Amino acid sequence: MTAAASALPLLKQCLIRRNGQEAQYGVAASGLRELRGKACDLLAIDKGLDPITLVLAEDGTIVDDEDYFLCLPPNTKFVVLAKDEKWASSSIDGGTAWLERETSEIDGVDSEGERWRHLARQLKADLSTIILMSEADLQVLIDVPCSKLAQELAENQPKIQTLQDTLQQVLDRREEERQSRQLLELYLQALKKEDHVVPRAADPEAEETAADGKDTVDHGSSSGGSALATPLSSHLLTQLREKPAPELSLASQDLELVFKNDPESLALALNWDQPKTEALQQACQGELSRRLEQVQALHALRSVSKGKQKLPWGEWLSSKRKK
Repeated sequence: MTAAASALPLLKQCLIRRNGQEAQYGVAASGLRELRGKACDLLAIDKGLDPITLVLAEDGTIVDDEDYFLCLPPNTKFVVLAKDEKWASSSIDGGTAWLERETSEIDGVDSEGERWRHLARQLKADLSTIILMSEADLQVLIDVPCSKLAQELAENQPKIQTLQDTLQQVLDRREEERQSRQLLELYLQALKKEDHVVPRAADPEAEETAADGKDTVDHGSSSGGSALATPLSSHLLTQLREKPAPELSLASQDLELVFKNDPESLALALNWDQPKTEALQQACQGELSRRLEQVQALHALRSVSKGKQKLPWGEWLSSKRKK
């Protein structure tokens, strides 16, 4: 009985479908030839349309080597291509496209759906990524129906509701910081106006030097200057120009891009003066440092309390709500 069983070929479980179709079928085959034959029968492919090609659904890799086929894990997804058909990437299997971060905030319904799922996967892997998310990302997760987010994270709805409440609190805190920054800027502007109303004693030499400096700045602006060391997207430049405290709404990678850029080149790109640009870079660096410190503190707490295991949802959310 044992000898007979060992003589039988090993069958590999596979999932197959036609190119561009959602319906997929599970089959077991000992090799590529048997898999092609079963695929033609299940998917109603005319065997006269040879050659029949098997490709990985994830990235379109052609599988025509028996040894490579045997090395693939069980339930590998295949797309079956008849003669003259070509594999095309699709959102049906997801592939690795979800690993790429969305760079545009104005997308279609499908891409927006993929976006919240991508963010949910980040949370599922590590809840501390909340700290590093932009305001737009936080709002996307808040707007997702609680039932859908619960299903994606494999948690019950009360916990997910608590999570969304925490996300809203983080968003509100950033808004409060922005409003405080606006009040401070208004106060500083009022002080400047008072200085203009009651000017200090004039210094002719200092005025002449200031005038020369202004001419130099204007001349440099008109010449266009050097390009940014790390080009910033037009969307990011618009956020930096228009938002009163842009560092609070930017994702962490954008914060790093801003403060690591050459101050002079960034000033020319924004059409700002040097002190204002340097202040922005310092604010971005400070915000990024603050977020990273929070992540490190959370990881340290997790290591001490749970032996480097993931902090339970309830405990993590409770610690964040206390802050």
